[in-house]
Amino acid sequence: MTVGVLAHLFGAMPYEQIAPKVASFGFRHVQLALWKAVSDIDFSKPGALSPGLAQAIGESFHKHGVSISVLGCYLHLFDRREEQRRENIERFKELLRYARFFGAPIVAAETGTYPPGTYTDEDWSVMRSTLEELAEEAEKWGVFVGMEAANGHLIGTAKELDRMLREVPSPNIGVVLDPGNLLHEGNIDSQDKVIEEAFSLLGGRVIACHAKDRIQEPDGTVITAAPGYGKMNYKLYMELLEQMKPHVHIIMEEAKPEQMPQSKSYIETIRRQAAEKAALLR
Repeated sequence: MTVGVLAHLFGAMPYEQIAPKVASFGFRHVQLALWKAVSDIDFSKPGALSPGLAQAIGESFHKHGVSISVLGCYLHLFDRREEQRRENIERFKELLRYARFFGAPIVAAETGTYPPGTYTDEDWSVMRSTLEELAEEAEKWGVFVGMEAANGHLIGTAKELDRMLREVPSPNIGVVLDPGNLLHEGNIDSQDKVIEEAFSLLGGRVIACHAKDRIQEPDGTVITAAPGYGKMNYKLYMELLEQMKPHVHIIMEEAKPEQMPQSKSYIETIRRQAAEKAALLR
């Protein structure tokens, strides 16, 4: 039930230095975004990976007791510039092909954004085609595409992600659930309903989770904070998670290194209590 962390929260560094840093904070797994976390290899274009390189990076983590639970892929998946979109898709597919050499079962992403109110039916159609292509590649290699809904993105709600999963019904597409990404100024006052709806619609497809926190400022603005530093209902989040997906990986976001020990302890304490409660109900 340990909590992992985004590797790039420690900054970019040579890949052999990442795992010792992560392990020194007590984390046993990470979400690794190569082009955000690794400084000594250029991953800005497709083509850099090989089985040898992926194994070398994976082994550099494993020897320090750290696994790579998720490969992060921060790319715009329905970019309206066709050439750029094709490059982004090829970068994602390269991660899917080599994921097993890292020891990672999931390659995860959000959809990408344009200004609010500008999304079109064509954008949705392009995203669906992209996901179909990525799912086909994932099925070849026995790994998962992890899709995350995030406010402001084309897929910004649990309902929208549920719709996309119904339109692309591949068993190799799963959900990376982050309730913090679903909360905003318009729904923060009914956050329990938002969290419950997310689990009702998506709980059975969850393959990994993210953990951040949310705070509503006096002027009504909702900002992001490290776990335990805000007002998100983690008790509800962890109880629903333990009921539906016990032992699923949780990856911490947003925290600065000096906040990580407290945030890690906060999540693990609430999760342990939720697991004990869930065990009594089984």
